[in-house]
Amino acid sequence: MKARTIVVIILIFIFTGVVAVAVENQGAKDIKLDGGKKGNIDFPHHLHQNAIGDCNACHNVFPQTAGIIKDLITQKKLKKKQVMNKTCIKCHKEKKKAGEKTGPTKCSQCHIK
Repeated sequence: MKARTIVVIILIFIFTGVVAVAVENQGAKDIKLDGGKKGNIDFPHHLHQNAIGDCNACHNVFPQTAGIIKDLITQKKLKKKQVMNKTCIKCHKEKKKAGEKTGPTKCSQCHIK
């Protein structure tokens, strides 16, 4: 009986550790992105994680570094409107066309001055 209790306690500790690591790697709930001249963007990060389910869908283009979009544009590795047109708006329009719940498809709906 004691061995069984010890095994259960060990499994609980392992499970708790795995959950803690998973939660820790989810990043911020919301992120304020530099939106350039049109104004910043309040980006609901966790909402996108839940909707997309694959972190690499975005993070293969945008490494998890604060200010990376602006840095990539400055380094000429990313065109100014590439983020919106080829990533965000494209995905939102595809979801809308499929009849799924989606985010904004117009500049002023995301950029806040």
